[in-house]
Amino acid sequence: MMAAGRSDLLRKRGSPQQATFLELFFDLAFVFVIQRIALRVTEHLARPGLAESWLALPDAGRTLLLLLPLTWVWTMTTWTTARLDPRRLPVQVIVIMTMFGVLIMSAGLTTAFRGGGPAFAVPYVVIQVGRVVVLKVMLRGHDLEDTVTRDLVWFTLTGILWIAGAFTHDGTRVVLWVAAAAGDYLAARLGWPVPKLGRARAIPWAAAGEHLADRYQQFLLIALGESVLALAAAYTMGLYDVESTAAFVIGFATTVLLWRIYFYRAGQILADAIAASKDPARLGRVAAFTHWIMILGIIITAIGYELTISHPLEAARGQLAVGHTKLAWLIFILGGPALYVAGRAHFEYVVFARVSRPRIIGVIILVLAAPLVHLLPPVLASLTAALVLAGIAITDAARARGKPLEAPSPPE
Repeated sequence: MMAAGRSDLLRKRGSPQQATFLELFFDLAFVFVIQRIALRVTEHLARPGLAESWLALPDAGRTLLLLLPLTWVWTMTTWTTARLDPRRLPVQVIVIMTMFGVLIMSAGLTTAFRGGGPAFAVPYVVIQVGRVVVLKVMLRGHDLEDTVTRDLVWFTLTGILWIAGAFTHDGTRVVLWVAAAAGDYLAARLGWPVPKLGRARAIPWAAAGEHLADRYQQFLLIALGESVLALAAAYTMGLYDVESTAAFVIGFATTVLLWRIYFYRAGQILADAIAASKDPARLGRVAAFTHWIMILGIIITAIGYELTISHPLEAARGQLAVGHTKLAWLIFILGGPALYVAGRAHFEYVVFARVSRPRIIGVIILVLAAPLVHLLPPVLASLTAALVLAGIAITDAARARGKPLEAPSPPE
């Protein structure tokens, strides 16, 4: 009876691959999380006197560091619902409690590098370790128990670093948390190796590639949705003048272009590419990595929206006259789109084993344009990024006109 109960928790091979309402409900927590992170970075970059140099970037970088454990919580929860049936009550409880923990973590975002370190790190460790402890009990005697044991060992080890960092200060906290985040991701990359157990072989991408492809695409859409939210919020806080309105229009056009560039061809057939691959587990892991690159690019771009709409003609040293774009802002206004296009180029390689030339050229233009765009006001810097993205989208559309949807041909 126990064995039958454990098997009932597993996702069946013929189960529907679409995301359940519970999973979509879980994703809603991350809309708030991303908004909190973007707002905190924007506040740092808008401080008078900081953005004229690179002094604002360390604070912004530390805030973006907090995105890593949060996205890892999403990833591990998604992998859990790829293995287990989210329609079962025990699995639903795990997902809902994880969602609750994420909201507690988000409350500690603003003070995570001051006195609120424990409020951020402790819930993270409880989420990760607590989930695998529950799963180990639920799956006792099943083949997946060894996989859960590997997770438990590694999340316990990195959890020590997360909590130790929470009770230190300044640079020591950053070093410990960077090491902890690196440990989480490196463990996954290596298959959570543990003495006697070896590496994990039960990779969810091999068994539920269609479901996971759908989930990562949905999360990318959530990031795009949050960028629209940031765009609208920044505009409603402004003066509705011509310059801010122009920045708003450019930002909206940029979001549409990011969506269009993603779903052109490769974005429509990721699940087919995984099914056609000789090593679906490896291709799935690489596809997940490229999606996180694109999601980070979207978040960085959204921060650029907020800066540009609030200060469309920002001058050097806070003057009121039209001036150049602050140095630190260029990383967000141009760097966000460049990172997104680079991730999308890698995604194209994952699906088709090639990279379109316009994407490579687009990244190069965005990087090389920075010294010249620095001399322009932010609204024109944003226009430059939008024009580059428009060029990529137009080239994609021209190349695809009149041709059937290309079949996936993932690399060997």
